[in-house]
Amino acid sequence: RTPSAEVISILNRICGDLNNTIFIVSGRRRDKLSTWFSPCRKLGIAAEHGYFLRWPQKEEWEICGQSSDFGWMQMAKPVMKLYTEATDGSAIETKESALVWKYRDADPGFGFSQAKEMLDHLESVLANEPVAVKSGQFIVEVKPQGVSKGLVAGKIFTSMAENRKRADFVLCIGDDRSDEDMFEIIGDAVSRNILSANTSVFACTVGQKPSKAKYYLDDTSEVITMLESLAEATDSPSCSEEESDGSP
Repeated sequence: RTPSAEVISILNRICGDLNNTIFIVSGRRRDKLSTWFSPCRKLGIAAEHGYFLRWPQKEEWEICGQSSDFGWMQMAKPVMKLYTEATDGSAIETKESALVWKYRDADPGFGFSQAKEMLDHLESVLANEPVAVKSGQFIVEVKPQGVSKGLVAGKIFTSMAENRKRADFVLCIGDDRSDEDMFEIIGDAVSRNILSANTSVFACTVGQKPSKAKYYLDDTSEVITMLESLAEATDSPSCSEEESDGSP
């Protein structure tokens, strides 16, 4: 969903503090994320679960995925089409690096059973392909192996440490099963020496549910309230998007 003007304003205020490094890590396409967050030049973005990465104040995207062979899409798409034709309210989204079957608008019970059946079908068809088949909130997704939100979080922390900007405060918020990879990486980051033992770490899921995150917020409105509080506390006298010193 398109971020509100309030959210854009909050992000720009937090990004305005040169001590802060902020990333949006999403499963969505990079063109959509680029459009949504175009007012936030100092915001880093990871698209398609980290297959594409764009550092703050940069224009170009890095490809972080190890594979550029997407021949498996020709095997997966016919399977998804079968289930789409049999499931009213479902649809296929083709991304640059992934295929997603969405059933949010389908009958909940039937959609869930179809998703479970299709996941098994896809895993069988793609057993010898370099892909992962995952289920999420009203979706089944096929994406390259070695791509996850956790890996991109680790890449960000490692890059900061190599540039002598090791984080002393980490806040990671997510509401989806794919975000659990980030929470796990954060938990291991101190032992891997990409975060200091003195780093304050807050892994936070949205909604009360089983999670690797230690903390939770009830809903997105609580997330916005907390980010607003961080924006008020930040050292950011002026956060216009024209400001630039070349630092992430």
